Amino acid sequence: MALVIPTASEKTLLDFTLGVTVPGNQILRLFVNNISPADAHTAASYTEMSTLGYASKTLTKTSWVTVAGADGAVATSTYATQTWTFTAGTPVTVYGYYITDTTTGLLLWAEAFASGKVVQYTGDQIIIVPTITGSRS
Repeated sequence: MALVIPTASEKTLLDFTLGVTVPGNQILRLFVNNISPADAHTAASYTEMSTLGYASKTLTKTSWVTVAGADGAVATSTYATQTWTFTAGTPVTVYGYYITDTTTGLLLWAEAFASGKVVQYTGDQIIIVPTITGSRS
C-alpha cells in the first residue's frame, strides 16, 4: 500500500518544509490493528505493538538522506534500515508502521504492509527502510 499523509498533518509538514516550525525527531512505530491508513487518521487510530520485546525507534531528523530526482523523476528521502528482532510468545500480526513527530505528537504518515507479518518466535524480524518519495500529479 502507498504511504498516507493524514490531512491533519499536511499543514505541519508544510510548516516543517518552509521553516515556519522546526521539526522534532520522528518515532517509527509498528501497528497491530488491521486497518488501512487513511486521510482522517490520527496517531490514536493505530494500536502500537507492545509485546515480544518490541520498542519503537527514534529516527534522528538529521539522519535522513535525500536524493534529487533525475530526468523527471521525483526526489526520495531514505533513512537507514530499521530492524526489530523479537522474543518468543503468542503470535502477533503486524500490519504496518506509522511515524509520529516528537515535538507535536502528530501522526506524520503511515503505511500498511502488502500483507500482515506474523511474529512469534525468538529471532523473528521485521525490517523497514523508512522512505518518503515525492509525487507529481
